[in-house]
Amino acid sequence: MSTDDKQKKVAAPIATDNWQGAVSDWGADKQVFNMPWGKLMMWLFLLSDTFVFSVFLIGYMNVRMSSMDSWPLTSEVFALTIAGYHIPLVLIAIMTFILITSSGTMAMAVNFAYRGDSRKTVLFMTATALLGASFLGMQAFEWAKLIIEEGVRPWGNPMGSAQFGATFFMITGFHGLHVTAGVIFLLVIARRVASGHYEGKGYHIVEITGLYWHFVDLVWVFIFALFYLW
Repeated sequence: MSTDDKQKKVAAPIATDNWQGAVSDWGADKQVFNMPWGKLMMWLFLLSDTFVFSVFLIGYMNVRMSSMDSWPLTSEVFALTIAGYHIPLVLIAIMTFILITSSGTMAMAVNFAYRGDSRKTVLFMTATALLGASFLGMQAFEWAKLIIEEGVRPWGNPMGSAQFGATFFMITGFHGLHVTAGVIFLLVIARRVASGHYEGKGYHIVEITGLYWHFVDLVWVFIFALFYLW
């Protein structure tokens, strides 16, 4: 008998034992992955939400490329006149900077949470919520300007293709709802951290909140690149 055949005979029972052990562990409802259920459920939610935003953005690209009417120049539509200077996309750039900064403050909150420093955790979570609220305020201003001054509606657009208004309000509105939910989520969790609710239980919820917030920020980067810069 060759050496290879002997190795196969020895390896076969070991592989079988490993499979039986895995099946036994799963059947006994043992924890296979060292991950809290809340964190796993958040990952599953974010995965499903990724598909939704992907469909929206792909649909937007399809509508824009197939539109028979002229598409408004976004750098001009979303420009502001400041001190007599016409500056394109200045408000959108500030909004993007705010969201990216909020990712940094959220990361600091998670860091201090795992260090057990509840005071700084609350401070950075509150700062993140305030940055998110600032973003929403700027988005409300952007919507008001587009509706009142430019006359854009979800069903019409005096500057060109009617689909511009529909895709803009749908995509940015859906993202704005996510940011609003994130701000509320942050404030609720920050309050519970401040009250000592998670003392002795661990601060996994702060990391879970951070996962959601980082996702919202990442989605905005894609919206910024595909809708405003394209």
